[in-house]
Amino acid sequence: MTAMATTESGYGTPRNWTFLTNHGHVLLAIARNPTARLRDVAHEVGVTERAAHAIVADLEAGGYLSRTRVGRRNEYTLNPAGRFRHPAEADQEVGALLALFTELPAASDA
Repeated sequence: MTAMATTESGYGTPRNWTFLTNHGHVLLAIARNPTARLRDVAHEVGVTERAAHAIVADLEAGGYLSRTRVGRRNEYTLNPAGRFRHPAEADQEVGALLALFTELPAASDA
């Protein structure tokens, strides 16, 4: 995990922020390694393992990924045709984001 950029707020206090949410970071981490343990995903994203589990449950319920048990591990399959949830980006597929940050093709390319 790398350090987040820090900027000064209008009140003279530093603020840490990123362009992507933790949900986006978890989705990208799983896209890069579909057999990763959630402990490793949590470490990469900078959240607790419990938070990573909750985020994966959200992503699965939203249809962005599915998990299959393979032996003692989970293997994740992503749905690049899923749409962004915010109304401003709802016409875009998450596959474009995945393609931007990984080696995966966008849904429209597949």
